[in-house]
Amino acid sequence: MRWPFLALGLLCLGYVGFALLDAEAFQAYENWRLARAAKNSPVTAPSPPPSSTPLVATRRTAAPGATLGRIEIARIGVDSIIVEGTDSRSLRRAVGHVNGTAFPGEHGNTAIAGHRDTFFRGLRDLRQSDEITVTTLEGIYRYRVDSMTVVAGDDTAVLNDSAGSTLTLVTCYPFSYVGPAPQRFVVRAHLD
Repeated sequence: MRWPFLALGLLCLGYVGFALLDAEAFQAYENWRLARAAKNSPVTAPSPPPSSTPLVATRRTAAPGATLGRIEIARIGVDSIIVEGTDSRSLRRAVGHVNGTAFPGEHGNTAIAGHRDTFFRGLRDLRQSDEITVTTLEGIYRYRVDSMTVVAGDDTAVLNDSAGSTLTLVTCYPFSYVGPAPQRFVVRAHLD
């Protein structure tokens, strides 16, 4: 009677091992691809558009799962590839850009989501004024943390567009909760 439980336990461990190895391999490969692409086309921070330029209502799009760049928060050890989308496979391998929000460096609210027990684990130690660096092929963008709040799990107002260039990081809360967490930890930062 114990063999089925042993088999189930081994199957579960096998899945966890696969998921961890898959995420590690994905991160390494995409970091290599991003570095290679940046080497072939030097990355520089673009100059802001002139104030007379009208705002464009349409947003760029990217294929689901496409690599957009890398996010780094050096003080707390956050370093992850950013992919397009927030489906379960994407968030198992990286942090995800929320579809329909601005891309890094664009005017508006750039929203990025990640799991609290993997790539965004370090957010629990974030402080106001910490620097967040987002590197893409279009530029390197530095953001400063303005606030950290906790909202209800179904509060989507944090994804609303903003007047300037802002970055919103979203993860589940509380950090030590077992299972699907009822709230969201939200970090807001402005483009430096």
